[in-house]
Amino acid sequence: MSSSLITPVVMCGGAGARLWPLSRESLPKQFAALVGPVSTFRQVVNRVSDKNVFAQPIIITNTGLRFLVAEQLRACGVNCQVVLEPTRRDSGPAVTAAAELATRRDEASLVLVVASDHVVPTPQDFVAVCREASAAAAEGWIVTFGIPPRSAATSYGYIRPGKQVHGPAVLALEAFAEKPDADTAARYVAEGYLWNSGNFLFRADVMLEEVARFEPVMADSVRAAVDGATKDVDFLRLAEQPFTTAPKKSIDYAVMERTARAAVIRSEFQWSDVGNWDEVWKIEDRDENDNATDGQVELLDTRGSLVRSQDDVLTTVVGCEDIIVISSADAVLVIPRKRAEHVKSLVEILKNKNRREVVEHRRVLRP
Repeated sequence: MSSSLITPVVMCGGAGARLWPLSRESLPKQFAALVGPVSTFRQVVNRVSDKNVFAQPIIITNTGLRFLVAEQLRACGVNCQVVLEPTRRDSGPAVTAAAELATRRDEASLVLVVASDHVVPTPQDFVAVCREASAAAAEGWIVTFGIPPRSAATSYGYIRPGKQVHGPAVLALEAFAEKPDADTAARYVAEGYLWNSGNFLFRADVMLEEVARFEPVMADSVRAAVDGATKDVDFLRLAEQPFTTAPKKSIDYAVMERTARAAVIRSEFQWSDVGNWDEVWKIEDRDENDNATDGQVELLDTRGSLVRSQDDVLTTVVGCEDIIVISSADAVLVIPRKRAEHVKSLVEILKNKNRREVVEHRRVLRP
């Protein structure tokens, strides 16, 4: 018999290239104060820290980020199990490892997978959806959280919901849709599709059954990596040799798009994956000219823009509309808001030129 508590699994291995120059390889976006006074990682950990609802969280990260994780967990005051992947194999093996660890605590424990870089301004609404989804998950459904679209966004994946399978809010998941173009996104919204938030809740044994069904090599490799895991101070290191043999595949492709157990819960909480600077502009408080600013900033005749200054660099903008300006001690980004997705391409160019500014800030955190 499963306990009523949900085991949260926080995934925090992403690089956040679209949010350069704030986000860099040595300090990815989830560990920076991107939206609000604390990092999104700390926001997520605090969101799943209610001991009446959640068991001890599991943090999935890598060796290079382990001290950042430990430092921010100390600031949160939340006791977590920190699991280190020896190499990045996408979300499929990571989720499988979390399910293996959770099932060793409780064979039929409920597991909630969340990203470390998402923003939910109303955490109490998020917890309410977790409670509602847990009943369906306990019956064997793998429940994805679908967000009613606020716009015909082209930066999110979509979900086509079907008939009710558990109460009024939990629906069959009929299809996943990749990020669409503008016309397709408008059609999806008109047809009642939901945004795919990437959060989902399941019973640990059910997920392991489905991974074994569709990706047996992944299941065996990850099980061996957990069996061979070693304790390293406050971290649990998965065994490298078996983990590297796991197929590099997302959990969506490995399981969610193939299983008959997929469901979606209509989730009426505010949500953003903060995927680029335009998303930050949408979330931040804005003035009478629709500008969002942070730091040492002065604007004149400027509208609809996001201007942020790091490191006390005075940043001034005159006579511009709908732009993004991010300044730091060693890099400045200027880009139209509508082209915010292209920052990732810029970062690739800088990487190819071996620019240090892609890797780290001038001031670097060390343990």
